[in-house]
Amino acid sequence: MKFLNLFGRLKSVVIGMIHVKALPGTPLSTLKMSQITEEACQEAEIYRDAGVEGVIIENMHDIPYVFDVGPEVCAGVDFIRAEGFVFSHVADEGLLNACAGDLLRYRRRIGADHVQIFTDIKKKHSSHALTSDVSIEETAHAAEFFLSDGLIVTGTATGVQADPQELRKVSQSVNVPVLIGSGVTFDNMENYLDAHGIIVGSHFKLDGHWANAVDPDRVKRFMDKIRRLRE
Repeated sequence: MKFLNLFGRLKSVVIGMIHVKALPGTPLSTLKMSQITEEACQEAEIYRDAGVEGVIIENMHDIPYVFDVGPEVCAGVDFIRAEGFVFSHVADEGLLNACAGDLLRYRRRIGADHVQIFTDIKKKHSSHALTSDVSIEETAHAAEFFLSDGLIVTGTATGVQADPQELRKVSQSVNVPVLIGSGVTFDNMENYLDAHGIIVGSHFKLDGHWANAVDPDRVKRFMDKIRRLRE
């Protein structure tokens, strides 16, 4: 399995979020790319030193968000997170349509088939009235059929706890890895140990707020506990 080959384990892989500062050209941009890069690398080192198995880089400070940010090239990453993979939904930036067909063809075109694509289902920060008659299990099946490398279950917003029952339902419905994408903390991690991966952002930041810097003490405390639970 590609997931196992990448992370070295199949359960409770911890992936830390790096929310890079607002990029040049976006409304809140104030820093040079060299400064943005340096800060991101410092946070990556904190995660590495604490034993976090992976990191995701996200441009969450680039508000308000837009659909098109220009063509991308393979940047040496091992995986990406794609939110609007299957079905349509209304997000805060507008109507998002499925991108699976274009995304996987683009991956093939740039020779990046080794880059795994983990995809949100019933994504956070969105209304799902358009697909209210489609269950999360059916959404998961669609994403699996459209060749997702792993599915991400979240709460309704950044930092909001995902429903452990939804994790179980999705995990029992598909044969691809299932990750938790929001709301995991030191206090509730026991509810998500059966997930293949746990993406942690807000809880690793100072005061538990996503926009703050990564707090080394929070990361170490979390990783010390999860290592004990995984033994």
